[in-house]
Amino acid sequence: MAFYSGSRINTNVGALNAFNALNNINSRIGTVQMRLASGKRINSAADDPAGYTLSKKLEARSRSLSQALNNVGELKNVLSVAEGGLQNINDIYVGIKEKVIQAGNGSYGDEELNAILTQINDMLKEVDDIISQTKFNSSKLLDNNFTGKIFQIGADGGDTLTVSLTKAIDSSDFGLNSLSTTDLTGSSVSTTLNSIDTAIKTVTQELQKIGSLISRLDVKESTLLTAITNTEAAKSRIMDADIAREQLELTKLQILQQTSTVQLAQANAAPQGVLSLFR
Repeated sequence: MAFYSGSRINTNVGALNAFNALNNINSRIGTVQMRLASGKRINSAADDPAGYTLSKKLEARSRSLSQALNNVGELKNVLSVAEGGLQNINDIYVGIKEKVIQAGNGSYGDEELNAILTQINDMLKEVDDIISQTKFNSSKLLDNNFTGKIFQIGADGGDTLTVSLTKAIDSSDFGLNSLSTTDLTGSSVSTTLNSIDTAIKTVTQELQKIGSLISRLDVKESTLLTAITNTEAAKSRIMDADIAREQLELTKLQILQQTSTVQLAQANAAPQGVLSLFR
């Protein structure tokens, strides 16, 4: 601060010092008010260059983790759709097995066997329809085309998961699409039942694989949520303003603003005392 001599009036150093102090306080008040208005401690890189850079890196990671979390949720939706289709197919095969066992009633004639066969064939056609219609975003999931699909499930390179859904058992597998009444009678019933059991086993194995993958994704989802929360907390400590502290600082600065204004007024009036030397 410049030295002040009250007997020199051409340059009022005291007023200049008070004016500079008032400007500095006004600037600090503006900074605090911006923090209170925005809720951020750092509103530009100039406020804290190192903190600004670090907070932006944390923000980028948080947003990347959030998108990875969305990808995990999308994959879970895909698997849920596939699971629903497979469960329906499994229910149909169980129903077909029931009908084949029903046909193994030695008291049934050709008319009854034909009626059962018609129902079985209709059920097999429904299996084909389910395989054709089980889709996600126009992609068929159960016809062996949804294979080698890569999902980014993390914020870093290499955090990926490759998913392949194998072909569901349709009516052409194991010769089920060419059943006749002969396959529903006598010793042929055992062969037909074995084919259906194999179909049920294949479907349930795929359901088990999908269920295990969904369970894994539940854990991944929880892990990502925790990572996002911790990253946001770290960014907040650097970037966000402590409102209580800033309000306390503002109160102090407003008092200093008033005292500086008073001192500036007194410093401007001080040279008037020199006139007494000329009386």
